[in-house]
Amino acid sequence: MKNLNQVVDALKLGNVIAYPTEGVFGVGCDPDNEQALLNLLDVKKRPKEKGLILIAASIEQLLPYIDLEQLTEEQVNTIKASWPGPVTWIVPVKTSTLPLVTGQFDSIAVRVTAHPQVKAICNAFGKPITSTSANLSGLEPCRSVAEVEAQLGDTGVVIFQGEVGNRTQPTEIRDAKTGNTLRQG
Repeated sequence: MKNLNQVVDALKLGNVIAYPTEGVFGVGCDPDNEQALLNLLDVKKRPKEKGLILIAASIEQLLPYIDLEQLTEEQVNTIKASWPGPVTWIVPVKTSTLPLVTGQFDSIAVRVTAHPQVKAICNAFGKPITSTSANLSGLEPCRSVAEVEAQLGDTGVVIFQGEVGNRTQPTEIRDAKTGNTLRQG
């Protein structure tokens, strides 16, 4: 279990971290480090095609990855009105974003978190991190440090001490272009 500075140092070195979110522990890494992304996918036993979510402290942190010019002003305002909070949006992606982040898609999943510890990580790191539930594929997501250690303890994941929020449901996922809800939250 590490403190904020140690977790940020781990991200800068390309390590995978585990951290508390609104409902479960997440695992993530630097979205601009291809080796870190490969390590994350290996830890999770997650197929490359599925893509990853970016979680940020502010919409400004997401701007290097998302192409808001492909959205209407109304669509952008709808997104902004839902943040910070537990809504993940599927939005157009900038071509400079690494394919391991987007998977097989020509879009990207992004969220601005309200969780204070995730915000602190993103602010200290200076950009978003990837976010996927802290669990091995097929197992229940972890809700405590002890559960993360039990499932991922031998993978080299750097664990940030903290408490998950009160959410019992996963974050809602919506498509920014269509407005459709893809997963209820």
